[in-house]
Amino acid sequence: MFDFYPPINLSREELLGKIRQQMSEKRYQHSLGVEKAAIELAERYHVDIQKASLAGLLHDYAKEVPDDKFLELIDKYKLDVDLKNWNNNVWHGRVGIYLIEEDLGLTDSDILQAISIHTVGSSQMSDLAKVLYVADYIEEGRSFQGVDQAREIARQSLDNAVAYETAHTVKFLAEQAVPIYPQTLETYNAFIKYLQD
Repeated sequence: MFDFYPPINLSREELLGKIRQQMSEKRYQHSLGVEKAAIELAERYHVDIQKASLAGLLHDYAKEVPDDKFLELIDKYKLDVDLKNWNNNVWHGRVGIYLIEEDLGLTDSDILQAISIHTVGSSQMSDLAKVLYVADYIEEGRSFQGVDQAREIARQSLDNAVAYETAHTVKFLAEQAVPIYPQTLETYNAFIKYLQD
């Protein structure tokens, strides 16, 4: 683990204190689990480990923020008004990064981009973004059907892991008969080829 994070000029202890203030204990433990999984994936796939650590710790920083705060941020930063038609599942990444910038002064575009798309993916994902996307899905606290297979796939190929996760997410959302964020479908279309080999 890192004692100090230069991108935000905070020690690990200071950062964990700020994160803990933002969320429930369960969400905090999940964030630590995602950090651990992200570091393991970063080591395996030669991605910047400190960036993976920060992305893992901060990915759900805005998860428990009230809806009206997200709506306020959408207006403040003149974001796509269509975002208002979605909900926390999309907002805490896509809009939450602006709260992270405000509260912590994080300006690293790689980390912010990874956090922004950690629930919806993208047809164009950096390796760091893939690491966070997959780590959030497979962290050790997860126990849904298929997670063990997802973990095994993640040990073999980052692209295959993104494809597997996205396919299962789309299937789950379709079975719930809820709208699917367009960017998630773009991710599916871009990565599904990795499951067809």
